[in-house]
Amino acid sequence: MDEFIRAGRMNSALRGLWRFIRRLSGDDAYERYLAHHAQAHPDEAALGRGEFFKREQERKWNGVRRCC
Repeated sequence: MDEFIRAGRMNSALRGLWRFIRRLSGDDAYERYLAHHAQAHPDEAALGRGEFFKREQERKWNGVRRCC
């Protein structure tokens, strides 16, 4: 029985690590956007994955990005 408990804890720890890596890399940005949008703007349609990605790229890379 202890083996099952340890396996469950290990599985839980790995899932937590995976969530942390996805958050750190930005891989979960669309899922976080959907959760925020559902809570803050329930009467509006959410962006599709492609449109969200396009807007995020534009937000990150448009404009001057240099120091001098």
